[in-house]
Amino acid sequence: MSIGQATVNLPTLDEVRAAAALVYRLMLPTPQYRWPLLCERLGAEVWLKHENHTPIGAFKARTAIVYTEELLKREPATHGLIAATRGNHGQSVALAAQRKKLECVIVVPHGNSVAKNASIRAQGAKLIEHGEDFQSALEHAKKLAAEMGYHLVPPYHRDIVLGVATYWLELFAAVQEIDVAYVPIGMGSGICSAAAMRNALGLKTKLVGVVSDQAPTYALSILQRKIVEAPAQTKLADGLACRRGNNDALEVMLENVDHIVRVTDAEVAASMRAMFTDTHNVVEGAGAAGLAAATKESAAIRGQRVALIATGGNVDRDVFARVLSENSKPA
Repeated sequence: MSIGQATVNLPTLDEVRAAAALVYRLMLPTPQYRWPLLCERLGAEVWLKHENHTPIGAFKARTAIVYTEELLKREPATHGLIAATRGNHGQSVALAAQRKKLECVIVVPHGNSVAKNASIRAQGAKLIEHGEDFQSALEHAKKLAAEMGYHLVPPYHRDIVLGVATYWLELFAAVQEIDVAYVPIGMGSGICSAAAMRNALGLKTKLVGVVSDQAPTYALSILQRKIVEAPAQTKLADGLACRRGNNDALEVMLENVDHIVRVTDAEVAASMRAMFTDTHNVVEGAGAAGLAAATKESAAIRGQRVALIATGGNVDRDVFARVLSENSKPA
């Protein structure tokens, strides 16, 4: 895979700047820090973008705000939003619905994060549990949307990519000449927005996608150059628990992603501990996946300028306590 401009219509620089103005009505730009212990750990100049420092503790705070603004221009009679989620997308949709005074229903699979569920409810959304994974919840959300007349906010859409791209614009403006960025992949908005901004700014940053070894749909899809459904069985990186990828996202990845790294739950847990040790930040499984991948490739990136994204910090207290207490490496 090589650097290129995907044929899928990605957001432009001007569009992202306009979207940023919307986002900044809600929140300030998030910081990116060069943490010395992370640099020492990887033998590289490591910059960590803190998307765990948003009003919902995840990068998705940026997405539904932008998506809903564009939706209401197209469909001003919209009275309700519905979405399926493993947590952060649902929090974002609930936040946008609350700000626009729209009704909101969020569908999650059984066994979803207690903390994420509580946050969704706290923003006024009705929470429904259905199915055993995200794909099952999504199919149920589609059915409910048709029955209730609500607008289904998809997990991947150009306007969602547009919102996510605002954090890449911040990062690329703040840190010059990044050699490689490790980007966790759930449905794909993070890495597709990275490609959009990398290309628009004419940068040479290598984009490395990170997927859970227990949810490898995009890793398999890239190998076969078509969507390949695969079980989503990760217990820790729920933000990466995608059973079936998106065709538009895959097209962008095929043209823009250097390679994919698969990480296990054990490697993610080790990186959650490392993040806490080195930065004193709580980072959820998906948010630590980039560090897990960079750790596996530390020999290849030694001496380079590396970007990692703490995509979120929404992990249940008992889960995080268990991760911190485990004795597996690294500390």
